[in-house]
Amino acid sequence: MTDRDAVPFDLASMRKQYRAEGLLETELAASPVEQFARWFKQAATEGGMFEPNAMVVSTADAEGRPSSRTVLLKHFDEQGFVFYTNYDSRKSRDLADNPHVSLLFPWHPMARQVIITGVARRTGRDETAAYFRTRPHGSQLGAWASGQSSVIASRAELDAAYAELVARYPEGEQVPVPPHWGGFRVVPRSVEFWQGRENRLHDRLRYVAQADGSWRVERLSP
Repeated sequence: MTDRDAVPFDLASMRKQYRAEGLLETELAASPVEQFARWFKQAATEGGMFEPNAMVVSTADAEGRPSSRTVLLKHFDEQGFVFYTNYDSRKSRDLADNPHVSLLFPWHPMARQVIITGVARRTGRDETAAYFRTRPHGSQLGAWASGQSSVIASRAELDAAYAELVARYPEGEQVPVPPHWGGFRVVPRSVEFWQGRENRLHDRLRYVAQADGSWRVERLSP
């Protein structure tokens, strides 16, 4: 690296003091999904985030090689956390071999993170179709136009595929649900709520699923 290419910041000195108020065990909801709903509402209404439902989805293939990407959460309830994707994408191929997955919500403006680990399962086709019908027309066409994660020759190739679909399915005409597209529901095994604190002494409270369906809460050292 030349001087011209050097990063014009002293990365070692870049730091922020996080909020003073913390997170106590007595403040937690009975279930991690209820606690997530509380924090998500705050993130969506008070947090100043562009897309509070954006999460980093991390997978690993059959040989343990990891990969991560940002995906939008589209639904959550006591059964799990749902996102949609192309079933031929890298993440989907990883999940076919290794269904264990991690979801990370990086709510930096609030000095908060939520980290979910669990097992991903495909949603049913009826559920997938119901969600697909709520997508904007252009996004429905995009699901057909993109062979997600595959190599293409140029942007022009992608644009041409989309233009062909626009001609075939004009605005107002129903677009069929692609057979290679659908949802994954991540059934949580652990959910960690991370609250930044002063002097890097953060609060980390983690729900861990128990065999009887209950949740154990444990505090982790920062």
